[in-house]
Amino acid sequence: MATASTAAPLHLLLSSSRRRRLLAPRAHNDSTTTGRRRFIADTAAVAAAVAPLVLPRTPLARADQTPSLSEWERVLLPIDPGVVLLDIAFVPDDPSHGFLLGTRQTILETKDGGNTWSPRSIASAEDEDFNYRFNSVSFMGKEGWIIGKPAILLHTSDAGDSWERIPLSAQLPGNMVYIKATGEQSAEMVTDEGAIYVTSNRGYNWKAAVQETVSATLNRTVSSGISGASYYTGTFNTVNRSPDGRYVAVSSRGNFYLTWEPGQPFWQPHNRAVARRIQNMGWRADGGLWLLITEDFEEASVQSRGFGLLDVGYRSVDEAWAAGGSGVLLKTTNGGKNWVRDKAADNIAANLYSVKFLGDSRGFVLGNDGVLLRYVG
Repeated sequence: MATASTAAPLHLLLSSSRRRRLLAPRAHNDSTTTGRRRFIADTAAVAAAVAPLVLPRTPLARADQTPSLSEWERVLLPIDPGVVLLDIAFVPDDPSHGFLLGTRQTILETKDGGNTWSPRSIASAEDEDFNYRFNSVSFMGKEGWIIGKPAILLHTSDAGDSWERIPLSAQLPGNMVYIKATGEQSAEMVTDEGAIYVTSNRGYNWKAAVQETVSATLNRTVSSGISGASYYTGTFNTVNRSPDGRYVAVSSRGNFYLTWEPGQPFWQPHNRAVARRIQNMGWRADGGLWLLITEDFEEASVQSRGFGLLDVGYRSVDEAWAAGGSGVLLKTTNGGKNWVRDKAADNIAANLYSVKFLGDSRGFVLGNDGVLLRYVG
């Protein structure tokens, strides 16, 4: 486990008259009691050590010393060109059965572990004249959830054989960007404005887990010491959840990041550890944080080529894969100390946005133009 590191103390002052309350999607928000709590100044600390993955500064293996890894294969999908793939999940009780989401109302289904995919039509998602962007899918047992933009929430209790649409309030702050199945009829949902809601009755009632949006937290914080907070636009660029329920989110401008863990009434902002723009952050397999920054660089020994990295996925504590623009795939087998490039992906004319490992032997990389890579290593 990584050693915890403490961020700069945040001197936050509570101004209840300016606080923007979160509005629950349906019924009740138990903020009457918690709203009376004063925010305690100078208590912010990062829950886990941040390990910057500044890959340009780490040595890359020489091309003549490292054979093509070829641990991924492309899966051809029956979708239109231009679709951006956004999330993937499998049914725990049936690992061969899964769903793949994307833009342009894309929902694909597999029943052979991801080797082949077929379009899936959900009638309750086609009642209105919308072209949905389906952002997130999650299963626990046979119970599953899908969210999208414009605001739509779908629920299944039979492993996706049938889906029902759950009504949502028009006053929901922000766009839903992430959902996590947490138990029977239970889920946790996050919006891009920092709202976190939980439900225990199939989504018909929601309770706010934080008392206000992130922009409201920053607006009432007069001396937080967070560099660039005055330029905050009020939305997340990325948000990632740890297995134990902690969150890390990157501000839309990439100039600082925020953390939240269960029981905290507000998001905790932190200065970035490097001067460059933060591209993405997430959780390492050992419970710590990884960080990607925006930087172009030349590989002195592997054909000069500049590229940006967009996501990291951990297969184990030591092995991880980083993906990015122009089909870039990098692999580490020593926890990020050294990286090599899988040149088999160089001919893929697409940006690779997301790396997801669902156990030791199952992994996928999602990209634009309908590009899906399946781990076969």
